[in-house]
This record gives sequence, structure tokens and C-alpha cells, in this order.
Amino acid sequence: MPDYEYEERRYAEGYTAVCGCDEAGRGPLCGPVVAAAVILPRGLVIPGLDDSKKLSEAKREKLYALITEQAIAYGVAEASPEEIDRINILNASMLAMRRAIEKLRVKADFALIDGNCSRGFPIPTETVVKGDAKSCSIAAASILAKVTRDRECVALDRAYPEYGIAKHKGYPTKEHMDAVRRFGAAPIYRKSFLKFLDRQDDGGEP
Repeated sequence: MPDYEYEERRYAEGYTAVCGCDEAGRGPLCGPVVAAAVILPRGLVIPGLDDSKKLSEAKREKLYALITEQAIAYGVAEASPEEIDRINILNASMLAMRRAIEKLRVKADFALIDGNCSRGFPIPTETVVKGDAKSCSIAAASILAKVTRDRECVALDRAYPEYGIAKHKGYPTKEHMDAVRRFGAAPIYRKSFLKFLDRQDDGGEP
């Protein structure tokens, strides 16, 4: 379960507002990549807080409400499919995280970044591999990002029901790729993720 070890280490160094950052939606074929940044009160206990991937949709929704109510500050932002195609998914993920930090109503002076890459941030950062299972603020950010993107997928499904986006959330399942082959790629698709259209097999990951 995540705790505050990473945050407290930075507070002990003199930082005053440590945020956690994570993203959702790096792998899907369509829609934006969504990122969140969260500053939690030091030592705040949020029952059930964990890596968003380990939680049910209902649990994530409940935690989303608790996090947004109790956080000192939070920001959610995204990078569009067009930006993903232009600068690649890794750089787009970094861009979305920087945008999320900029939205914090309390200015963060240090950021804990989920994963092993940190690029272009205006404040000092530390990368934490599998940080959403280790740091409470990164876990909180993972939930806000995941819930926001899942909600967007429901909206995209209403606009483009032929693709089944509400079900697979945009990930490259065989059913999803078959639908793209059948109906073509709507404007919400990441063109750089559609190389499977040039192949006859189901392609797996783009």
C-alpha cells in the first residue's frame, strides 16, 4: 500500500508543497492522454487509496470524490491525439503532467513523477517506478487521471458508438481493432497508433 515516505523525504529537505503526478491513457488507440497532479495534506489517511489499476470502477469513483474534497490542491489536464501524433506519446504524457501541475491552485515546489522519465518540468522532480503503489500523492493522481479519462471514454462512446469505446476504453483489443478496420478511423484516433491497419493480423500493441 502507498504511504508518505517519498513526500516526507522531500519535506524534510525543506520543500513545502510536494505533489504527485501520474497519467492515464498511454496505450489506447484513441482519445487524449490524461494527467493529474495532487498535493495531499501531510499524513492524510484516505481509506482504500491504492494504485488505480488495482481498484474497481466503483471504488475509483468513490476515491475520486474523497481526493478532490480533501486534497490541498489538484489539477487535471490532457494532451490531445494530435499532440500525441506530433511529439509522441511519452512527450505528450510529460506535457499533460506539466499542464496538470500548472493547474494546481497551490503552487507545488517539488513533483513526484510516476515512472522512470521526467522531462521539461519547471520544478525539481523525482521519478518513482510503480509510484502509484508506493506514494499516496501519486496514487491519488493516478485515480483522478484514470477516472477522468474513463469518463471521457464514455462521452466518446456516445459520439462514436460503432467502436465500443465505453467497453474497452480505447485499448487495442481485437474487437476494437476490427471496428477500426470496418469503420475507419474517426478524428479522435491517434494516427501514429494505427500501424496495425497496414497488417492483416490483429497486430497486438501499436
